[in-house]
Amino acid sequence: MTAVITGGTDGIGRALADVYLDRGHEVLIVGTSTVKGEAFLRDAARAGAGDRARFLPADLSLVAENRRVIDRVVERYPAIDVLVLGARYHRSTRSETADGFESNFALFYLSRYLLSHGLADVLRRAGHPTVLNFGGAGQTGPVRWDDLQLRRDYPGTGALGHGGALCDLLGVHFTEVYGELHYVLNHPGAVATSFAGEYDPATAAAVDRLRTTGKPVSQAVAQILPFLDGPATGLTAVLEGRRVPTDTTAFDRRDAARLDELTKDLLAGLS
Repeated sequence: MTAVITGGTDGIGRALADVYLDRGHEVLIVGTSTVKGEAFLRDAARAGAGDRARFLPADLSLVAENRRVIDRVVERYPAIDVLVLGARYHRSTRSETADGFESNFALFYLSRYLLSHGLADVLRRAGHPTVLNFGGAGQTGPVRWDDLQLRRDYPGTGALGHGGALCDLLGVHFTEVYGELHYVLNHPGAVATSFAGEYDPATAAAVDRLRTTGKPVSQAVAQILPFLDGPATGLTAVLEGRRVPTDTTAFDRRDAARLDELTKDLLAGLS
């Protein structure tokens, strides 16, 4: 079995990588930190699992890098059992990628759109495939339909919440297209991770408090694993280990189809 994990060099992603290695999976983690990626490989080798561990450095805020990752994964693995979409990076001040996309939109949403759809075929070859996306689970939003790139009144930390709402709609449309796959949207709550990002002083102080008061990564992993292990299809939304309904306005099918069309137009414009 195979697990591919973006944001797998740290936090919940790294902990899930360790879980799947312990279970005997092939595990590929994707991230920007070569230091952390090589540490994962060393730890796997010491545990006797070095032949099943791989690290692929990539900047997933760039469309071309996502396409490169997709090509590498398809080339190496005939099937994927678990795809974890966990890469994120907070910025208190708005910035744009080289592609011209707002940075949170690019990494938190667009990367997950590209990887979900780009790896759908290899997911379908697995017995009971699951996609795990750390989205909003219906708790964030609303979507700024007239300002998806957050050009006006950039909300700082709220940019992550906006990305979470977009990921929720991504999960809705993805399961409309690939109904035989299982797509899990997970909001883990406040977890004591590294909180990678660039913060203004007030936000940095709040993040420092969360590093000590947030729930342990091990607890967050224990809360989500039961929703990944059982065979299932369709969409599941989870808030801190509790399944939440997906028949609310946060998961509106028409909004999901609208976002899908807007995303295709953005990508077509980039091409």
